[in-house]
Amino acid sequence: MSERYERKGRTVGARGLAVVAAGALAAAAALGACGGGGGAPAARGAGTAASDRTPPAAPADTAAAAAVTDTVGPSGMRVTTLDVDGHPVSAEIAETDRDRQEGLMYRDSLPPDHGMLFVYPEVQTLSFWMRNTRIPLDIAFVDPTGRIVDIQHMSPESDSLHTSARPAMYALEMADGWFEAHGVGIGDRVGF
Repeated sequence: MSERYERKGRTVGARGLAVVAAGALAAAAALGACGGGGGAPAARGAGTAASDRTPPAAPADTAAAAAVTDTVGPSGMRVTTLDVDGHPVSAEIAETDRDRQEGLMYRDSLPPDHGMLFVYPEVQTLSFWMRNTRIPLDIAFVDPTGRIVDIQHMSPESDSLHTSARPAMYALEMADGWFEAHGVGIGDRVGF
């Protein structure tokens, strides 16, 4: 869960972004960084269309395909299919401040092969905690090329910080044990 977002040792409030990818990456989303928070989950606007939201940075050869297959889930977040080292994952995209603040809080379970991809404005050290998160999760920190740079276990209802071992631009939360059960490790790739 990313209720709190830290950069260079200080908590940072919301801010806009425009990520322009080079080389193998397509244009990315206009997003804000997550601020601190807590309490009740924030209300989401109903009926947000997938076309109203922009995708995270994606390899150019998959960006067009992802745009066609994206849907909006019951949470109001855009849902897309990722390729995690050859394994398909249905992922909600936490692409707004509110989505990143709430993340997977207040949920009692995750469907099989389902997770949440957090998208950040730039490559940096990311920190997550599990406040108000009822289910145990594993988190993979991912660089802009899609390479996993760190994987950590996160226990439910904990304020302990889980900080990426290396700078990352994305974080993928999955059910506890998913990465190990699928043989996914550091250095493997996430295809957007």
